[in-house]
Amino acid sequence: MRTGLNNPMTKMNVKQQLILLFLVMVSPIFLLHWYGNIKTEHLLKNHVTNAYVELIKQNYTLINRDIDTVSKITTTMIQNPVVQKLVPSEQDTVIERVRKFDSVDKLLSNNSIPLNGGEAVYYSLYVYDPNDYYFFAPKRQINQTGVYFFNDATKPSWFDDAVKRNSGAYMAMIDTNVGLSRVKTYAYIRAVNNVTIANDTIGILVATQMDKKIGESLRSVSLPDGNIYFTDWNDRVMSATDPSLIDTVLSLPPEAAIPDNVNSQGNLDLITDDSIYVVNYDRSSQTKLIYQIPVESLLKQQNELKRVIQLISVAYLLLGCIVMIYFWRSLMTPLQRLAQFVRAYEPGKLVPETPFKGRNDEVGVLVGALYDMARRLNVLIHYKYNMDLKQKESQLQLLYQQINPHLLYNTLESIYWKSSLEGKTESADMIKELSKLMKISLSRGRELITLEEELEHASAYVSLQQKRYKYEFEVNWVIPDAARLILIPKITLQPLIENAMIHAVKNMGEDGEIRISAMVEGERVTIKVEDNGHKAVDYAALDRLLSGDKPDHASGYGIRNIQQRIKLHFGNQYGLGYKEREHGGTSATIILPMITEEQQKRDV
Repeated sequence: MRTGLNNPMTKMNVKQQLILLFLVMVSPIFLLHWYGNIKTEHLLKNHVTNAYVELIKQNYTLINRDIDTVSKITTTMIQNPVVQKLVPSEQDTVIERVRKFDSVDKLLSNNSIPLNGGEAVYYSLYVYDPNDYYFFAPKRQINQTGVYFFNDATKPSWFDDAVKRNSGAYMAMIDTNVGLSRVKTYAYIRAVNNVTIANDTIGILVATQMDKKIGESLRSVSLPDGNIYFTDWNDRVMSATDPSLIDTVLSLPPEAAIPDNVNSQGNLDLITDDSIYVVNYDRSSQTKLIYQIPVESLLKQQNELKRVIQLISVAYLLLGCIVMIYFWRSLMTPLQRLAQFVRAYEPGKLVPETPFKGRNDEVGVLVGALYDMARRLNVLIHYKYNMDLKQKESQLQLLYQQINPHLLYNTLESIYWKSSLEGKTESADMIKELSKLMKISLSRGRELITLEEELEHASAYVSLQQKRYKYEFEVNWVIPDAARLILIPKITLQPLIENAMIHAVKNMGEDGEIRISAMVEGERVTIKVEDNGHKAVDYAALDRLLSGDKPDHASGYGIRNIQQRIKLHFGNQYGLGYKEREHGGTSATIILPMITEEQQKRDV
């Protein structure tokens, strides 16, 4: 005995199931609303943090790109022979010093252009000249770019630190002059060493306004009420979206400190009660990129999301009520009627009139289709019963019809042997030819035979007719070996040869000629039955007969039968046609596909 849990839904009707479905659809909305109020803030913080972790990596890459570009430019200028020759020496004439000064000044000006678009970085070269060999050069920076010479009294405060670093570059906040104003700017500082004299420093190359260039990359990122800082390793702000914070020390939570045992490059994130911090650091360059996003700005988005969820919940509830009422009124009654009909229907039983005929929606189509299907099923039941009876009758008739040709074929074989034994060779040959005709006509029930077999059948027919009527016309067979294996509907050539005999060469004696030929053309085979008869032929009437426009059931049955069988077997692009020969007579042309018996078996 089969045991198992019963589905409780099967004990409820459709109305009860719809009510249950409505409750199941509506309840998760309220549960989702409650759960969303609890979890949205946490999920939002985590998702925003993960998104800004990816964003800060890209932002830091852009900043490093700008710094690397500045590094490459400074390297190029340091290695430039013009800069390497700018060494204060009493051996140079004043004109030579002026030329060197002018060349380096132009080099610095040419490179002080916008970098990758946007803000420009300005390059200046500070050269130690205690003997004042370059007395003509400015001693105080007036322009944002240029060459400046100083002595011990006017030496910049950062000069010695830059010399100690040898050729190593670093970034620091320095004072610089722009016109008559004294301003602070973050600069990229790098010593210019003499490539020919070891441990000899020519000067210091300074790239100013790095804070503005980095700030340009920072401003390309939009944070909701947040700030972006680019700091050194001690959290001193070198650039920020708020310029007033530059050169101040950023106060970060202790958890945001970079541990000593971490990789040289990486990122960390921290969520506090007030803000979300995302930090990307590079120990080798001693820099950090910091995102600070206030939690309050994110909670504003959360509250908006809550209101949207509430509106969606109310709209969903109203929509559910409308859908429920529609189903209740529009679908329940037809479905109940349909269910009653299905339960009561029995195959063969009279089908009542189709209800709800005026409805054109899916329910009306379903009801009408089901009632019509029941009626068609009744018709098919009666039709199948009648067809089964007719099929059995046809099978019996076919068996009887198969007995008669085989009996006749065997009888002809017996007569052939008796005539041969009695010495009646001519009669025996005619019986033998007739026996071949019968054998190939049967062809073991096949509709398609090889051209070789068809030629044997046609040859037997020609031989039989020549012996019977003492015809003296000539029959020529021009068939290549490649065409003998193709398939052709059986008893195709014999009617065409018979027409040529009766209507063309029968009374021509030795002048009469019938020519049967075949030619292979790619994937097609053309077979022709030609005669040299002089009798006029109505080719237009033959074309109408073959095309079926005006079939004449009293005549032309043979060639129309050939045409129909070829098209049924191979398609409308193949068939039979008649035309006049070039030197008189008629040509019957058959076009068949190049299909052999082996190809047919493979396709099957």
